[in-house]
Amino acid sequence: MKSLKIRLATLGFLEFAVWGSYLVSLGLFLGSVGLGDYVFWFYTVQGIVSLFMPAMVGMIADRFIPAQKMMSLCHVIAGSFMFAAGWYAMSAGSDIQFGPLFTLYTISVAFFMPTIGLNNSVAFSAMKRHGMDTVKEFPPIRVFGTVGFIVAELFVNFVKIDGVAIQSTYYQLFTCGIISFALALYSLTMPPCPVNRQAKGSLADSLGLSAFKLFKRKEMAIFFIFSMLLGVSLQITNSYGTMYIEHFGKVAQYADDFFAANPTFLISLSQASEALCILLIPLCLRKFGIKGVMLIAMFAWALRFGFFGLGNTSTSGVWLLMLSCIVYGVAFDFFNVSGGLYVDQKTSPELRSSAQGLFMMMTNGFGASLGTFLAGTFIINKNVFTPGLNAEQQLIGWRESWYIFAAYAFVVGVLFFFIFKQPKQDVTSAEVKEAESLSDDAAGFIDEK
Repeated sequence: MKSLKIRLATLGFLEFAVWGSYLVSLGLFLGSVGLGDYVFWFYTVQGIVSLFMPAMVGMIADRFIPAQKMMSLCHVIAGSFMFAAGWYAMSAGSDIQFGPLFTLYTISVAFFMPTIGLNNSVAFSAMKRHGMDTVKEFPPIRVFGTVGFIVAELFVNFVKIDGVAIQSTYYQLFTCGIISFALALYSLTMPPCPVNRQAKGSLADSLGLSAFKLFKRKEMAIFFIFSMLLGVSLQITNSYGTMYIEHFGKVAQYADDFFAANPTFLISLSQASEALCILLIPLCLRKFGIKGVMLIAMFAWALRFGFFGLGNTSTSGVWLLMLSCIVYGVAFDFFNVSGGLYVDQKTSPELRSSAQGLFMMMTNGFGASLGTFLAGTFIINKNVFTPGLNAEQQLIGWRESWYIFAAYAFVVGVLFFFIFKQPKQDVTSAEVKEAESLSDDAAGFIDEK
């Protein structure tokens, strides 16, 4: 039993190390090669492929190819195209073009995103086969996924090649590819997962689209709409956080600051906070109820962005950036977990899995894609990447952008307070215990994580 836990913890560690090797540092590389105004596309497409690829790959794993083999195949493809993206960037030198790099990257993330769910499927299948309590014993295993993400962040931040940190170069793409290949092999050593070749049901049912009927109920429609509105915030700091922090090094006043040279290290505090905030959720659910916890998350997003705008990398202001990272754990986890509980309360057993998928689709699919696209196109590119701005003017543009995002999150929170009604059936003690388990699904979207 102990050996199985170690094996599954290693699986989760590698799974999220793949993501952590580039998710928060990619903008640094793109900015360094003159593609800073295209950053939003690389994060927007992640949400777009998440709308359909996890469901399609999951359906294949359920019916035809065991999950551990499907996971291995996906990582082979994802790793190959991410490695190819790195190879293209290396070969192109100073003439890296958006089109080829973006195409290779898109194919890679299209096959990576489904592996997050497959990782859970492999773990749950193995645990149930060995008679383990998934609600009780999966969270400690899943924490190692967050650890893997953080370790990968620290690796690309502090390891240098030719005197330049990996976080600012295409070597992060090679790092991602290598970890993917290792995980593809390791996945094949996992206990086999069953398939159901006789599964029945329509294509809509298989893809989870039947859950859209929940929009006929006013309370659920309001909830899912607000899920999308909050999801707008999820990937903005992943997309631009490290670029913003690094930019302080271009301003004379902050040029020698440690954190300006190590932005990925600073952002890794967000993931550490996320892991710790999971422990607070049951207590807060008991005290404030689902609506209260959702509101805390929404206003925490406003603080996340606001502290980002107020802070700097000097000793007098870095505490605000750190506070922003600490608040992130509350902002991300609290809504995802409480939202998952609300969906579980308000849906029938036959729709619960599809409804949970719809919840994640609205937040990490539609919301995150729309938010990253709009933030990049109409705010960041205008305030920061307008030709002719010097470093000080760009810093002002960065700050103004974070304040705009903070105001948006605050308005969403206020509207939610007045429009969303507290459920008549609040969280039960059993559901509070389940919060730790649900939080692990949320943690899969490090976004957010």
